[in-house]
Amino acid sequence: MKRWMLIIFVAAALATQARIAHAHFGALIPSDDIVSQGEGRIVTLHAMFIHPMDNSYMQMEKPSRFGVLFRDKKIDLTGALREKKVGEFSTWTANYEIKRPGDYVFFVEPEPYWEPAEGRYIIHYTKVVVNAFGLERGWDAEVGMKTEIVPLSRPYGLWTGNVFRGIVKINGRPAPYAKVEVEYLNTDNVKPPADPYLTQVVKADSNGVFCYGIPRAGWWGFAAISERDKMMERDGKKVPVEIGAVIWVRTRDMK
Repeated sequence: MKRWMLIIFVAAALATQARIAHAHFGALIPSDDIVSQGEGRIVTLHAMFIHPMDNSYMQMEKPSRFGVLFRDKKIDLTGALREKKVGEFSTWTANYEIKRPGDYVFFVEPEPYWEPAEGRYIIHYTKVVVNAFGLERGWDAEVGMKTEIVPLSRPYGLWTGNVFRGIVKINGRPAPYAKVEVEYLNTDNVKPPADPYLTQVVKADSNGVFCYGIPRAGWWGFAAISERDKMMERDGKKVPVEIGAVIWVRTRDMK
């Protein structure tokens, strides 16, 4: 094998290994996913760009859009975002006061993130659902983002071992056979025995529907990855854009 071919092969292998072992996830984690009567009504949202299973961070510029969908009305909350440094990396937080019963779909659209190891931009359209005061209405509402996971299972009140189902959409239409990466927000130092355990991978069916049985209590991210977006320009060249539809759900152990 010629030297230049060997260099290309090694570089491609390293890039693929980095992609598999260190999946990127947009994250939007609330202080709680269920707000009950008599409890504090202020929910704190934390927006990040992370490797969940590694519990490591990447830089996140101030999101271009952050808001909440409640009873078919979208409310812009971008102005409420405040920077929170985690080491050298920027993350973003915002407080929101829950006033009425129902399901609140919080969402964030980040600025494109340049990933030099993959030679592409990454944009993860991310959301999470918070239920308030026992009224279960609106958890499957669509925000209308470029790509989105619409839950088919209620995305809160989940026990460990429940199956989570969703439908992947791009531009409002189901995405057949979309690849969905799944990772645990590893705040309790779980040590995977090998790289394939870092990121679980499932594929949607012909209707864009996927399912996954959740094996451990905590926060789990589901990221449906696509490269169907238009190319963007960087340094005078056209480069690909990875778009991801991300949703976060929380499970608890039954005791």
